Amino acid sequence: MEQIIHTHRPLTGVIRQLRPSDLPRFAEHLLRLDDQSRRDRFNGLTHDGFLEAYAERSFHEGATVIGYVEGDKVLAAAELHERAEESEPTAEIAFSVEHEIQNRGIGGRLFQRLVAQARGLGYLRLQVTTHSNNSAMKALARRFDAKLSFQQGETNGVIDLAGEASLDADWRAPADLGRRGTGKAIAA
Repeated sequence: MEQIIHTHRPLTGVIRQLRPSDLPRFAEHLLRLDDQSRRDRFNGLTHDGFLEAYAERSFHEGATVIGYVEGDKVLAAAELHERAEESEPTAEIAFSVEHEIQNRGIGGRLFQRLVAQARGLGYLRLQVTTHSNNSAMKALARRFDAKLSFQQGETNGVIDLAGEASLDADWRAPADLGRRGTGKAIAA
């Protein structure tokens, strides 16, 4: 019996917010996605023209795009798209990871970074939608406490950011700090 050993090349890239000048690299990333990855990301098959226009819209409509970048290539991306029509600050999130680096923890790291970015922008809720067979996305959403529901062949998830303790709470000064500081300033 032959033993199969799976080896992966080391991940040497960085996770960072993509700049407007990264638009061509983001579009190239989307175009490199294999059929299954495209289906997972966009809930169906997409043609190249759609992907190019989508990348352009994302950058021009103010989406936050965070990428895993190796050298001059974006190999994975996480997107935060505002849902201005919602009653409370809400964004929809989406992820794409090229096949060669899937199942290596990149999606989780991108998710973590995107949640931190969403909090920094003041969003209270995050929404995620995927097809019912995208087990990787559903597992990732559950890891971040998404409440999942299933409707018409899609999985919809909501992550409540409002219920979690704010990092900024640690930075609030005690109520009497201002009075003490003012008193010292006057006395000095």
